[in-house]
Amino acid sequence: MLGLLAPVGSRAQPAPPPGPGTTAPADVALVPGPATLPVTGVFTLGFRLRGGTLGRYADFPELEGFKKSGKTSTTTTRIVQGRRFADLTITQRYVPYGEGEFVIKPFQLTVNGVVLRSRGATVRVGPAAPANPAALTKPANPAAPLQAVGDLDKLFGKPKPALYQDVPDHAFMAVVADRPSVFVGQGVRVGLYFYLLPTDQELLAFHDFDDQLPPLLHELHQPTAWQEPGPEASVTPDSVRYRGQRYLRFRLAENVYYPLTAQPLRFPPLALTMVKFKVLKKPEAGQDNRLAGYKTFLSPGLTVAVRALPEAARRGAVAVGSYRTIEAISRTRFRVGESFTYSFGVAGQGNLSAVLAPPVAPWPGLEVYGPDVREEPVPGGGRKLFRYRLVVRRPGVLPLDSLLQLIVFNPATARYDTLRPGLRPQVRGTVATAAPLPKPDADAFYGLALAQADTTIQSLDVYRDVRRYADWLLLGLAAVAVVGWWRAGRQ
Repeated sequence: MLGLLAPVGSRAQPAPPPGPGTTAPADVALVPGPATLPVTGVFTLGFRLRGGTLGRYADFPELEGFKKSGKTSTTTTRIVQGRRFADLTITQRYVPYGEGEFVIKPFQLTVNGVVLRSRGATVRVGPAAPANPAALTKPANPAAPLQAVGDLDKLFGKPKPALYQDVPDHAFMAVVADRPSVFVGQGVRVGLYFYLLPTDQELLAFHDFDDQLPPLLHELHQPTAWQEPGPEASVTPDSVRYRGQRYLRFRLAENVYYPLTAQPLRFPPLALTMVKFKVLKKPEAGQDNRLAGYKTFLSPGLTVAVRALPEAARRGAVAVGSYRTIEAISRTRFRVGESFTYSFGVAGQGNLSAVLAPPVAPWPGLEVYGPDVREEPVPGGGRKLFRYRLVVRRPGVLPLDSLLQLIVFNPATARYDTLRPGLRPQVRGTVATAAPLPKPDADAFYGLALAQADTTIQSLDVYRDVRRYADWLLLGLAAVAVVGWWRAGRQ
């Protein structure tokens, strides 16, 4: 077990040579910590520098389940063949938060430019060791005071767990939706939040959050809804008021869901494990005065009802949201035969992916190209524009309000709205008539060439026949080559 934390590649190639005033280390190696220890013990990591001068070294890593508790430095002098050598050992102390098995992930430590690597290991923290009477030795003089030989950390370290008290907290976790029911296609914002009072901050801390978050996000996934991810989880809380009290709210996850069917959105109960500290009954100066444990918080399940759109079968697929019309045009004066661009779109709250490009109704003398789509999303909505290129061949008013329309369902009013353009461009000019194409016979060059062209009908299989003749020719040439090679070999 101790070998699991043995250094890997401790003779790694160093960085560029150290600057003036430093000496490259002759030998540097990691000093692993114990594989098991009691909850009242101390876990250590360190490195030993032999025959060199210590320059710069990186900070020791943070270990999951442990808290840094200071460093120690030990210097040992050795005399070998009349020469004096100094060994320096730097040790980082870690105090466990509680009992259990803790995984120490692989890490690296740079000392004097040399990179020391560790494979990592598993450390088991057990209950506090009982008092060992054998640690006390009887003095030669019975009247003299007793002397003890043992670990000072065990004798004068943190008090026993029985001396700590569990202070109640007022924290909770909840899945919150911004509305209890929605229509099919209407967005609902659902967030997973952790609430606690400001006075409870010293009692709770996040535990292994990077590993606990992915399963929570998987449980929030809804197979019958279009999901837009919201902002990422934040360790910085915001202040909210809940039931008349001020709470700190941590956003663990937040998404916007657009139901695709009338099935309700069901979010199951979720669990999150936090570090819960017990407080020392009689605080002592110089002590942490806290003992770490674990507490699991459960959020109740949540169901969001989904209502079908009225007349859904007759209306077909329509966009759902609170939208308004936006439009733009590239000209202020319009002439027959000149192209211009017209942009028509929507802005507001809703699923922009469900807003499809409206077709332009046919109109005599109107040519339509496009549209090009441009989308500018924001959380919960945004803008979406469809840009058409139009060419008008006849003068007069171009009734865009009759040629373009977009039907949407407004969940606020529970009614269908028809969005139409407000522009009616006035096209000026005369009707452009297409000039007749010249006859080929009237052309000075092609007319004479067509008159002298061969009018014999050619077979449709002429190319296949040519390929067949070419294959026979290649076979004949190959046979001649084989005969020539054979005759040359006999001579």
